[in-house]
Amino acid sequence: MAAVPPVCDFGWQAPDFSLPSLTGETLSYRQVAGPRGCVVAFICNHCPYVVAIARRLPEHVGALRDMGVGFVAINANDAKRYPQDSYENMGKFAQQFGFDFPYLYDESQAAAKSYGAVCTPDFFGFNAEGALQYRGRLDASRREPGPLDADRELVAAMQQIVETGRGPSQQNPSMGCSIKWKDA
Repeated sequence: MAAVPPVCDFGWQAPDFSLPSLTGETLSYRQVAGPRGCVVAFICNHCPYVVAIARRLPEHVGALRDMGVGFVAINANDAKRYPQDSYENMGKFAQQFGFDFPYLYDESQAAAKSYGAVCTPDFFGFNAEGALQYRGRLDASRREPGPLDADRELVAAMQQIVETGRGPSQQNPSMGCSIKWKDA
């Protein structure tokens, strides 16, 4: 069943995190943020909505990096119930799709909860001051990749944020598989 996150809460401050990367180092929000902003994306390995955009992510991240915007992906799914989302499988997934950005493991799910993450993928775009300005989708992709000429909504929104400090007033929410929360 697909989940849809709420609309952007403009100005909400990015929570910090301290999570292990695939290289073994622990990274925080401040370490991954670029001088002009940051995108925090909650993804996983098995969701068809993530798989549909996985090949496009490195290109989009490259465009963000060229603008001075940092990017980090975080996997918070319960790997005991969904072993395909394990830390080990994250490395395989990242290699398969050529990820050249940090992919972090949120085993405790504390980061996902602090961000209010709802689905995979779920994109949070912050300005240089760490204020939320975008909560939307990468592009028109859903369970299948969108057309090759689809508007690069995340990249366009972050370009506007870099130039003005504010995100677009109209944003299309992401859609994806719900975060797989651990049983309480």
